[in-house]
Amino acid sequence: MKKVLLISANMMKLPYAVYPLGLDYVAGALQSDYHVEILDMNEPGVAQSAGERIREYEPDYIGLSIRNIDNTDTIDCRGYLSDYQELVGRIRRNSKSPLILGGSGFTIFPLEFMRALDADYGIAGEGESFPLLLRALEGKTDVTEVAGVVTRDTSSISYRAWTGAMDRSFDARAAHTKYYLSYGGMLNLQTKRGCPFRCSYCTYPHIEGHKMRLFEPAEIARQARELQDAGAKYIFITDSAFNASYGHSMQVGRAFRNAGLSIPWGGFFAPTVAPDDYYKELADAGLTHVEFGTESMCSVTLANLQKPFSAAEVFLAHRQALAAGLFVAHYFLLGGPGETPDTVRETLKGADELERAVFFFFCGIRIYPHTSLFDTALREGQIHAGQNLIEPVFYRSPFISDIEIIKTVEDHAGGRLNWMVGAGESKATRILPRLYERGHTGPLWEHLIS
Repeated sequence: MKKVLLISANMMKLPYAVYPLGLDYVAGALQSDYHVEILDMNEPGVAQSAGERIREYEPDYIGLSIRNIDNTDTIDCRGYLSDYQELVGRIRRNSKSPLILGGSGFTIFPLEFMRALDADYGIAGEGESFPLLLRALEGKTDVTEVAGVVTRDTSSISYRAWTGAMDRSFDARAAHTKYYLSYGGMLNLQTKRGCPFRCSYCTYPHIEGHKMRLFEPAEIARQARELQDAGAKYIFITDSAFNASYGHSMQVGRAFRNAGLSIPWGGFFAPTVAPDDYYKELADAGLTHVEFGTESMCSVTLANLQKPFSAAEVFLAHRQALAAGLFVAHYFLLGGPGETPDTVRETLKGADELERAVFFFFCGIRIYPHTSLFDTALREGQIHAGQNLIEPVFYRSPFISDIEIIKTVEDHAGGRLNWMVGAGESKATRILPRLYERGHTGPLWEHLIS
C-alpha cells in the first residue's frame, strides 16, 4: 500500500493552537487505499525534526495543508509565505515525492501559492478530491479533469462543492492529538459545510460554497463522544456560524445529550435572534461559550458589511445567551466601507451596553479575492486588477485611519482586560499560556470577563 504524508503547515498558537481538522477528512478520504500519517508543525519539536521524519516515513506523496496566510493584524502584520517557502525547501531536500498543496488558505490564493512554492500539484476546494488526483496520477490520465486540481500550467480554476462522502478519520493515539490534549485540551468538530451568508469580507462561501451541507446529527454526536473518550476537555465547533441553521443546530444539541456528551463546547454564532429557549437547550447539551461575529454595533456599518442582522438584534441575541448562563464574546471588525469616527463611537457605545462579555477588536479588514470587499476596493482604487494579494493588504476607510481607530478603541477601553485590541497577542501571551500550564482547559477567554 502506498504511503501519503499529510503535513499541517500552520504554526499559529495564539490565542491558542488549533487542531488540524481538515487533515482528518483528507485522511478519511484516503485511508481505504493508502497508508496515511499526519505531521503537524504545531507539535513541539516537529519544526526541527520534520526532515528526519519525512526521510523515515518515505512517503509516495506529500500533501501540505496551508490554513493561515497571515495573522490578519493590521497593526503588527506578518505574512507566512516565507515560512512556507522554508518548509517546502526542507521537504524537497528530504523527499523527491510529488508535493500537493491544499487547505483553506491555498484555496484563496491557489495560483499564487503554486508559483511561490513551486509545488507539483494543488487542490483548490475541499480535500476529499485528493484520492481522485492520486488515481489520475497513477493511471496516467489527465489530472486537470479532476475539479479543483491545479498544476504548474494552470491559469484559471473552477471547482465545485464536494457532494460525495465526508468521513473523518480521527486517531486518538497520534502524537499531534496528544499534544492538543495536553495543552489546552481542545479538539474540534464540524457539523456542516457551506455558509448561506454573504458577508462582504468573508471567504467561507468561496471555500465551501453558499449551500449548507448538513452532517447527520447522530454522526456528529458519535464523533464528539470519540473526542471526549480520547481525553478532550473541550470541543470547538468550527462551522462559520453554528446557528446558521437553527433547526439543525438544535438537533445536534439533542444528539449530544443522547450520546452522553459531558464535556463543554462552544463555537462561532451569528448574533441573530434565536428561537425561544434555543440557548437554554444548547446549554443543557453542554454549550458553554458563544463567540458572536458581531463586527459592529452601527446598523449602517453592518449593512455595508452585508451582515444578516441589525444592531438591535445583537442586543437581543446577547441577552438570550446570557440568560442561558453562557460565556459570551463579541468580535468586532472596524475600518470597513463607510467607517467614520461617528460609526466607531457608536460601536463602542453599543459594546459598553453588552454586559458580561469579552470583546475582540480588529482594526482594518484584510482584502481577499472572491469577496464583495475586493470589488469595493477595486472600484475605489485601493487595489488594482491582477494585484497579488498573498502578502497582506487591508481595506482603508477614506474617512478614518487604522491608527485613529486603534487609538479611539484603546482610549475608550481604558485598560479593561476584557477589551482586546488587534490580535490580542500581548494579553494572550501573558495570560493564556500560564493558565494552560496550570492545567486549565478550553478557550479561557471567559477569565477576562469583568
